[in-house]
Amino acid sequence: MTDDASQSRTFLLAGRTQPAARPAPGLHVVATPIGHLGDISLRALETLAGADVIACEDTRMTRRLTDRYGIETQLIPYHDHNGASMRPRILARLAAGGAIALVSDAGTPLVSDPGFKLVVEAAEAGHRIHPIPGPSALLAALVAAGLPTDRFLFDGFLPPKDGQRRNRIAELKAIPSTLVLYESGPRLPESLADLAEGLGPRPAAVCRELTKTFEEVRRADLATLAAHYAEAGPPKGEIVLVIGPPQEEAVEDMDVDAALARALSDHSLKDAVAAVAGVTGRPKREVYARALALTRSGDD
Repeated sequence: MTDDASQSRTFLLAGRTQPAARPAPGLHVVATPIGHLGDISLRALETLAGADVIACEDTRMTRRLTDRYGIETQLIPYHDHNGASMRPRILARLAAGGAIALVSDAGTPLVSDPGFKLVVEAAEAGHRIHPIPGPSALLAALVAAGLPTDRFLFDGFLPPKDGQRRNRIAELKAIPSTLVLYESGPRLPESLADLAEGLGPRPAAVCRELTKTFEEVRRADLATLAAHYAEAGPPKGEIVLVIGPPQEEAVEDMDVDAALARALSDHSLKDAVAAVAGVTGRPKREVYARALALTRSGDD
């Protein structure tokens, strides 16, 4: 790593040069745009311009961003293939009081990229980790899909091998949450076919090239999406799959009545109604009305 004493700590914003102070020592985990370069935050620009160096997966990808905003900070490659040799060098610089920015090719670092090991070792060594939040493909897809967002599970990429992929889908089936997955274009048709078979007719969305020129969100049930891509062929670009949670089976009236009959044999009317409403998910007022009907029919 070269000396950064002569580095210009500035960036361009709307054609004007802006000063950037050197950030606090530590590892700054900086979210960068997933497509549209205008999605960068002001804090991220200041951090990238002020840092001693920027560690990135692919210097060519990150240079598109730094050139756009006139940032001259030195770029150093940090990826799966050189991580073992680069981590000690980065950790040594942190130990000397360095301020290092970590970015991925796109989006928030550590989400399906090699930054995780660096952050773990930096934290274990006692260095400060500074999160600089911003764009995330998984969150962008989640809000665009039109599916429940109150509880979701991100599970990264499904296994590429058929048997392992189907086993993983079987494990995901019982999770009562919206599922968010990453997938590559070439594997999308077969993954959708396995998801449709393993999860059933759930609503889903294929979110492709988010924030880019050819952004597309295709919504349908899994079987319909699988049939579409089986015919159309693998799509191009970055893909996020969002799949709705399993549908709760409707509780039949006779099931409610049977549960009430059992509860009323051991509990007061009030306690029986509360217990059955909690188990079945039916409104307490509705369960109370059925309980009254049952007790009246029993008196006749």
